[in-house]
Amino acid sequence: MKKLSITLFLLLFGVMLSHAQQVMYSSLKDLASGKGDTVTILQVQKRTKNQIYLMGGADYRISADDNNSLGRYLKRRCYAVQIDSTLYVNCKRMRYKKFRLGNWYAKALMVNGTVYYSAQPVGQVATENIIPDDAVSLGGEVGDAINASALIDSRVYYELNMETGRSEFLGHERMLQLLADRPDLKAQFEQETAEDAATMERYLIQLR
Repeated sequence: MKKLSITLFLLLFGVMLSHAQQVMYSSLKDLASGKGDTVTILQVQKRTKNQIYLMGGADYRISADDNNSLGRYLKRRCYAVQIDSTLYVNCKRMRYKKFRLGNWYAKALMVNGTVYYSAQPVGQVATENIIPDDAVSLGGEVGDAINASALIDSRVYYELNMETGRSEFLGHERMLQLLADRPDLKAQFEQETAEDAATMERYLIQLR
């Protein structure tokens, strides 16, 4: 009986811990200070390529079933969500220069107090780093369709300024600055030619 009680206690304690890992942040200030609201009913859904192509936006939909007011808050006003060990930022609240990054959430990494998130390339980032020159030159509806389809699988990292809330593209030059104190990684990165999210993530993880 005693063993059963201990087992039940550990199970309940484990459930409590798992619930405590769902945290919503309402603003950049709250995210920076780690002050958020703990909840237990959030669901994360990976959006399909068709959904992204037809409606745009980021890779993940975070919702709260049977709670419409919380669902609206998550979509429109929530700044970021931490679920277990994964951080998501609300792309509706993100901007790169004058460009919006759409609705829904993108995965992010917290590295030395700064947030880096993976999202579709927009603006100059898209035209210079992702979309082939021949696709851009087509123009019109055909060109737009090709460009949009090219972005479905393309991701880059943006660096979120934790004071201003502005986002900057994490490109080759900026990564070299981040690796200044890690000559081993810097030498390795200098051999890289790509600026896509997969490449950058390998180095961001090692800087954590």
